[in-house]
Amino acid sequence: MLRCAALVLLSMALVGGCAATSSSTPVTPEGPRAPGLPYRATGIPDRILLTPGADPARQMAVAFRTDARQRTATGELARALAGPTLAPTARAVTGVSSQIVTENGDALYHQVRFEGLDPDTAYVYRVRGADGWSEWIPFRTASAEAKPFRFIYFGDTQNSILDRGSRTIRQAFARSGGAALAVHAGDLVASRDDMSHDDEWGEWTASGGFHFAMTPQIPAPGNHEYVDVVNADGTEGRKLAPHWPLQFALPGNGAERASATTYFVDYQGVRFVVLDGTAAIDLGAIESQSAWLDKTLADAGDRWTVVLMHQPIFTCARPQDTEPLKARWRPIFETRGVDLVLQGHDHCYGRWADPPQPGAPSLTADRRTLRGPVYVVSVTGAKMYGLNDRVRTQADRWAEDTQLFQVIDVAADRLTYAAYTADGAPYDAFDLLRGSEGNTLVQQRSALSAPRTCTPTRIGPDGQPCTAEPKD
Repeated sequence: MLRCAALVLLSMALVGGCAATSSSTPVTPEGPRAPGLPYRATGIPDRILLTPGADPARQMAVAFRTDARQRTATGELARALAGPTLAPTARAVTGVSSQIVTENGDALYHQVRFEGLDPDTAYVYRVRGADGWSEWIPFRTASAEAKPFRFIYFGDTQNSILDRGSRTIRQAFARSGGAALAVHAGDLVASRDDMSHDDEWGEWTASGGFHFAMTPQIPAPGNHEYVDVVNADGTEGRKLAPHWPLQFALPGNGAERASATTYFVDYQGVRFVVLDGTAAIDLGAIESQSAWLDKTLADAGDRWTVVLMHQPIFTCARPQDTEPLKARWRPIFETRGVDLVLQGHDHCYGRWADPPQPGAPSLTADRRTLRGPVYVVSVTGAKMYGLNDRVRTQADRWAEDTQLFQVIDVAADRLTYAAYTADGAPYDAFDLLRGSEGNTLVQQRSALSAPRTCTPTRIGPDGQPCTAEPKD
């Protein structure tokens, strides 16, 4: 079924009877167009991206893009076979299609949902364009029960996405050896800084390539997934940029007033909860998200709980912490026993566990019982901010002028966390052990090199000029 997506789209509500030739207002390019229009849609599907359903043991979804000739969202799904005869066993699956008009021309985004899948089972799928099918792409459903797995955590990509951000993403998939999931803490693109918006999404999906198509992706929105607008009363406002609800076929089980950007996924003993800090701070959605967050965590049972959000509770670059979110959400995290809070926004690295209070254990303790979650901020891309004056006394580990990715292994009673620099070198590592009295953090000292920081004379940790600019 075809539907039209206005460029001001804030949700995935279906609009029946819309034609592919709907007169949407074209997006105004925000920056220089890539030479030769390499990101114009064609008759072969591109930007193929897999997302999990709320129950990824039985649900997966795929979003992809074609030119406007492919008017229906069409895919095929089959169980994976050892041999090449996939098409005869495949079943057709249809979905919804949405028009988008950008500086790269008319295109259609399509979303197809795979329902009724068998747990812990290998499948293949392909999607159709007017000039042919994509390749057959494999994926595996989650187990219906708790079972060890590995996932990757990325911070902001945002700028120089394909040029320099892509190496971090590709190194992560190569280093992680078959990760089951990848999570992104927002600002996947810049939306308004140095490229046209559609080209940025072309670069971001090209950076992940087939990994994004075969490994389920869990994204959180950042402030750069929004665009600035002028409200009817002349004030400045924000709205969700058009690509977000089209590029990600999300579960749709989130909070009121942020239904297009918040959601949760239960994967093999972990509940991933995705929040939208921009909607909370700027669009009046903090109370609806808080109520939903509290209920979603209360209903998590004995699963590990991982919160994914963009604006950090504790900051490594900005002069102040994100006080509205800190005041409202930190007590919920602690009351409901959240284990990890994974964040972005600050373009530096920081890790906090029980920021110090009078009588608290030393930050250098190799083993300590925690009252609340471990908070992490990381950055995938090339844009860097300098460290603030608090991080060295509040955080366990920090870095500036450094691109990183994180690999997290999940077991029944242990989370094993490892951060790596973009060249694959270990930078931070700890184990989080589950116990009846709370989690115990065990620092892995063997992974720790000297902190990566710039010198007072602005020489970076690699001996080159420091690119980490102070954040006011």
